[in-house]
Amino acid sequence: MTSTLIRDIPTANTATHDYDVVIMGAGFAGLCQARHLMLNVPNLKVALVDPRPVERGDKDLKIGESTIEIAALFLSKELGLYEYLVENHVPKIGLNFHWPKAADQTEKLSDYYHIWSNRQVSIPAFQMNRAKLERDLLKMDQEMGVEFYNGRVKDVDLTPGDEIKRVNVKCKGEEIILTCKHVIDAAGRNFIIGRKKDNVLSGPENLLGLNNASAWVRVRGVDRSIFHDGYDPNNSTTSHYYATNHYFGHGHWLWMIPIDSKSMEVSIGMMHHHDQLPSEEVNTQDKFLNFLKNNHTVLYNLIESGETIDFNYRPKVAHKSKEMFSSDNWYVIGDAAYIFDAFYSYGTSTVALAIESVTEIIRSKVAKEPEAEEKRDSFNKFNLIFALTVNYLYRDHGKQLGHASVMSWRIYWEYMWWFGMMVPMYVGKWHIDQTFISIFLGINKKIDGMFAHVNEQFNELVEKDANLGLMDCYRADQLIWGYYTPKQFDNYLANTKLEPLHCNVFACIKNTCFFVAVWYTKFLWKGFGLKGLLNPKNLYYLLVLVGFTIQSAIGELVYKFKTRGLSHNSQISQMREEFKGYQYKPSLQSWMTEFASQSQSMKSEEQPAKDYAFK
Repeated sequence: MTSTLIRDIPTANTATHDYDVVIMGAGFAGLCQARHLMLNVPNLKVALVDPRPVERGDKDLKIGESTIEIAALFLSKELGLYEYLVENHVPKIGLNFHWPKAADQTEKLSDYYHIWSNRQVSIPAFQMNRAKLERDLLKMDQEMGVEFYNGRVKDVDLTPGDEIKRVNVKCKGEEIILTCKHVIDAAGRNFIIGRKKDNVLSGPENLLGLNNASAWVRVRGVDRSIFHDGYDPNNSTTSHYYATNHYFGHGHWLWMIPIDSKSMEVSIGMMHHHDQLPSEEVNTQDKFLNFLKNNHTVLYNLIESGETIDFNYRPKVAHKSKEMFSSDNWYVIGDAAYIFDAFYSYGTSTVALAIESVTEIIRSKVAKEPEAEEKRDSFNKFNLIFALTVNYLYRDHGKQLGHASVMSWRIYWEYMWWFGMMVPMYVGKWHIDQTFISIFLGINKKIDGMFAHVNEQFNELVEKDANLGLMDCYRADQLIWGYYTPKQFDNYLANTKLEPLHCNVFACIKNTCFFVAVWYTKFLWKGFGLKGLLNPKNLYYLLVLVGFTIQSAIGELVYKFKTRGLSHNSQISQMREEFKGYQYKPSLQSWMTEFASQSQSMKSEEQPAKDYAFK
C-alpha cells in the first residue's frame, strides 16, 4: 500500500489547527515522546491525539509493566521523573529466574532452582502501574503546553518531504484537521502509519522464527508470603518480591510483577510459543489458571489469595517495521514500531532509544541543520538494527526456556552484552552519535553470525539434555578475575559521566568482548569438550571476539587522546574550580537581634487581646 491523499476536503465548518508535531497515541511511548520534545526543543507546538479520555480507566493495559536500566535512566534523568516514580510506583530489584526441580512439584519456592538478584541494583529501576503512569504523564504534558485531543484518527496524509501533513481526527462527534510537518505514530497495534505504508512485518518467517502469544492477569490483595516470607539472610541484601520474577517451563515463561505496594496488586502473565504450547490450551482465564495450578502451583496459590481484576489474552505478540523514521517526516515508535517478547523487560528501553532519536531528528530539522537528513538516515538504521538485536534475544526461546542449565548460560551471555555494551552506550548518548553508529552497525554485522551460531549450539545441548551447571549472571565467581555481568569497565556512575560522549564506551566494549571470549571458551569446553574448542568455526568466532577486543582497545586510546583534559562532569569541575577560593570563616550571620525584634512585635499585637480578656 502507498500513501493516499485524504478525500474529505475541509468544509467551512471543519476546524483546522496548526502544529509542529502531531503524535497519534497517548500511551507510554506517545506521552514520553511529547514530554521529551517539550524539554529539548524550545517553542515547539505539539499535539497528542488519543480516543481515551484524560481520566482513563485502570483496565487500560499493555503487556509488561517493568523497566530496566536504559528505560529507568530515560524516565528518571531525561524526563525528570525520578521523584514522581519513587513516590508513586514500585521499586524494581533486578530480575530473578526460577526453574522447577520437578514438573509435578511446584507449590513452594523451594521446589525451584533459582538465580537471585542478590544485591541492590546500581541504576534504580521501577515496576510501573501503567494506567496510573499514563494518566499522570498526560496531565504533566498538558501542563507543559502539549494540546490533547480526545478523539480518534480517521486518516493521515503522509505528504512527501517537508510538505505539510494533515491528520483527520473525529473529536466529540466533529471532524477536525491537525496540520504539521512531523507526524508520529505511537498508537500501538492500530498501526495507523504501518497499514498506510505497508510497513509492518509479522509472522515467524520475518521474525527469526518467533511465533508467540501472551496471557496475563492482574490480582489485588495477594498474600505475598505465599511467594516468600521475606526472610532470607544468607542469599540477598534486597527483596525477592520486588524483583521481576521469571518462572520457566517447556515452551513458556511467566512473569510476576508487583505493581502497587498499597493494594498488594501484582501482574502475573505468560509468554508462550505456539509450536510448543498451543494457544487453545491457555487462551481463557480458566485454562490459564488451570495451567498454573498444574505447572506453577505457587503462582496459582498467589492468584487465589487475592481478587482477580481482569484477564487478557493476545494470540499474536511479535512484529516489526520495515522503516521507523522516514525522510517524509513520519515516525513510528513503541508497539507501533516493534515488539517481540516481554522477557528481560526490554520494551520500554527500546522506546527510550527511539524517542531520543526522533527528538534529535526533529530538533535538527527545526534548526535547519544541513546534516539533519543524514542524521535521520543514520538513526533509522541504528534503531532497525537494534530491533534486530532484540529479536535475537528470543530466537528459539520455545526450545530452550525450560532447560535450566542451557537457559542460565544463555541469560549470562545476553547479560554480558547488555551491561557491557548497551547500557554504557546509552549513558554516553553514543546511540545518537553518527560515527559510533557506523561502528555499532559494523560490530553487529559480524556478531550476527556468532549469535546465530551460539543459538544453534544451545539447541544442540538441549537436544542432548546436557548439564553444564547453573550459570549465575549476578555472581562474581563464574568466570575469571571477579567478573560479573553488571560490572562497569568505565566508572561512569561513580564519576557521573552522564553528559554526551563522556562515558568511554570503547573501554566497555573492549572488556566485554574479552570476557565474552572467556565465557565462550568455558562454554565450548563444558558443552563440547576439546573437540568443540578446536572446531574451526568456533575458533573463528573466538578470533572475532579477540579482534574486536584489540580494535576496541585502539578505539579506547584514540578516545582518551581526543578527550584529554575533558572533565568527567562539567558541573563538578566548575564547583571544584570555584572551591579553590574557599576559606573557612568560623562565623555566622546574626539572627538574635531579628528574633528579639519579632518577639517584641508579637507581644505588642497580643496586648489588646489580654486587656479585653481581663475586662
